[in-house]
Amino acid sequence: MKKNRMLLKILSILCLLSLLAACAPAATEAPAATDTPAAATEAPAEATEAPANAEPVTITYLVDDAQQTADQTKALVDAFMAKYPNITVSVETRPGGSDGDNIVKTRLATGEMTDVFSYNSGSLFQALHPAETLVDLTNEPFMANVVDSYFPVVSADGKVYGVPTGTATGGGILYNKKVYEQLGLSVPTSWAEFEANNEAIKAAGITPVIATFGDPWTSQLFVLADYYNVEQINPSFAADYTNNKAKYATTPGAMAGFQYLQEGFEKGWYQQDFATTKFEQGLQLLADGKGAHYPMLTFAIGAIAGANPDKVGDIGFFAQPGTDAAKNGATIWMAPGTYIPQTTQHLAEAKLFLGFIASVEGADAISAGTPPTGPYLIKGAKLPDDVLPSVKDTAAYIEAGKSGPALEFLSPIKGPSLEQICVAIGSGQMTPEEGAANYDKDVEKQAQQLGLPGW
Repeated sequence: MKKNRMLLKILSILCLLSLLAACAPAATEAPAATDTPAAATEAPAEATEAPANAEPVTITYLVDDAQQTADQTKALVDAFMAKYPNITVSVETRPGGSDGDNIVKTRLATGEMTDVFSYNSGSLFQALHPAETLVDLTNEPFMANVVDSYFPVVSADGKVYGVPTGTATGGGILYNKKVYEQLGLSVPTSWAEFEANNEAIKAAGITPVIATFGDPWTSQLFVLADYYNVEQINPSFAADYTNNKAKYATTPGAMAGFQYLQEGFEKGWYQQDFATTKFEQGLQLLADGKGAHYPMLTFAIGAIAGANPDKVGDIGFFAQPGTDAAKNGATIWMAPGTYIPQTTQHLAEAKLFLGFIASVEGADAISAGTPPTGPYLIKGAKLPDDVLPSVKDTAAYIEAGKSGPALEFLSPIKGPSLEQICVAIGSGQMTPEEGAANYDKDVEKQAQQLGLPGW
């Protein structure tokens, strides 16, 4: 029962991540890359010490109610309060998904937000109207500790408003390493190699690609995780897409993800009951070696660790292959951010807390509370020696400079019907061309609702 509760709560994190991919944010502009803050060019800053005999202060911290978040938050808060005994951090929780979004936006709008809060980075962050609601952190010394690639996803109008909390997440293919060893396969770096591996796996009587369309949000990964490859072919796609100058249906590189869904169906790569298989069942198939590949976010490794601790070490990760092996790299979902609302009554203490989060000491505290499921975005932060193989695999792409943010961290446009379209294509009910055209219409409606120029 304990493991089941853990799985359900970890699943809520995944569903929250899926909302990044499945729900269009109420933004009015695309997230734009910002100049690196001045502080980021300096040596990593040490966390500020609390003054001696400081008066006791309590600050409030709002986070989502997922179990993994609870474990991470407790470890972080306990370590912070040990370092700053005069500051008490009182944690409040909110639900994930759209209900949680509404709570965050309502509390910001009514001036009732906690002193600090955790929320998505990327396009959903833009919906908070940060210039009007959040404290500018651009020139804070602790921002020197944050890796440069994170700044664009918590920036607006050239100013930075948040620090990464937790780890980044890879989007691509989780795979069973034992199956690969058994069949003598190598990690593919091109789609042609991936196709060949799938045929060898199928010939061995093992499901090549696990599909869990019983949870429709999981159907999107072949499209979403392909974005690094899209950008290699079309470097300006995010900007052109946001400005209504590029479409999925008329951009061959962007169409590929939809075509992969169809290919998996037509070549019989999916298991027989793929239309009704649920997320947890898909993870079990992967852990048991009954399926070799699962297009998924690496956050899922936490669920495998909870249900199959003896098998989680058998699971690796590789980037979704594209057409050019020389340009192979991973699409990354950035860590959520922690922010300070302009209404806080304890600004100095709130900044101390964010400075602690954005430090190696803070990252180490998080690692002590919950095993990392991805790499940190804090300079100098190291993953534990016993970190899971899939996490090392993801970190290797980032360290090699072969990774980039998912599209929703670069553009506010995300039509709400993508998961249904992906299910239809992957089930043979719709062609990739029809699906891409339908998605372009879906996106057009959403962009108009957001009031974006050019739509």
